[in-house]
Amino acid sequence: MREKKQLADFDFEAGEVLLLDKPLTWSSFDVVRKVKNTLRPRKIGHAGTLDPLATGLLILCTGKKTKEIDLIQAQEKEYEGTFRLGQTTPSFDLETPVDAERPYEHLTPQAIAAAVGAFLGKIEQTPPLFSAVKVDGQRAYELARKGEEAVIKPKTIEIKAFELTRIALPEIDFRVVCSKGTYIRSLARDLGAALGCGAHLTRLVRTRIGSYQLADAWTIAEVQALRPPHPEAAAAGRAERPPRERRPVARTGLDYYAAQQAAATAAQVPDAPPPSESA
Repeated sequence: MREKKQLADFDFEAGEVLLLDKPLTWSSFDVVRKVKNTLRPRKIGHAGTLDPLATGLLILCTGKKTKEIDLIQAQEKEYEGTFRLGQTTPSFDLETPVDAERPYEHLTPQAIAAAVGAFLGKIEQTPPLFSAVKVDGQRAYELARKGEEAVIKPKTIEIKAFELTRIALPEIDFRVVCSKGTYIRSLARDLGAALGCGAHLTRLVRTRIGSYQLADAWTIAEVQALRPPHPEAAAAGRAERPPRERRPVARTGLDYYAAQQAAATAAQVPDAPPPSESA
């Protein structure tokens, strides 16, 4: 097996393909901006967007390797994650609150597996309204967050593999291998409709793009450790201050998710004991 190239040996200015493990709640643009500010390559871009509430493999290209972005984007993708049956949300994931509930308890593993099998092959899929698809020159999610309706045309995608890896109703875990342009959130919506109970996506990890594997990805912290000294500080002979850890500004629209996480965290903090009374 070929030894993995060390991050310190990368020549980002000349051109590299950088595999990163995208953190939860970061947008793909957050990651590009962080890497650009850290390594300062003149040219940088990403090869395939990941939603803020998804994690996993995000590929960045720098220098002359940016010419390969379209080629990488065109390759098949592999995901694993979790659908929650019996509930729907407007965004088809955890970005928006549940808007409807339906019974799911009657579903059998055989019925779920049969519904999953119907999605294999080339199918027509309509992207979510909460997505970056453009409608009349505007991003669909911008219209959705203003409460406006938009008509999004379906497109042909291919589901090459769709496997159930765990059934623990109301949750089911899955593995999907699919073509470029597939929305796993839309797959959650469509599977929920086929089962007659509704569904939404609660967890998503991209594990592969073509031959590029999440197992070979670097973390944001490892990239930040390569931060070169600031030119002005180096010229003056000053030690540069360590970079402050700033959480990237979440994409507008994650307010509901953030509020839910804050509430869950607060619920885990035990109440302070009552003050003791002196005898």
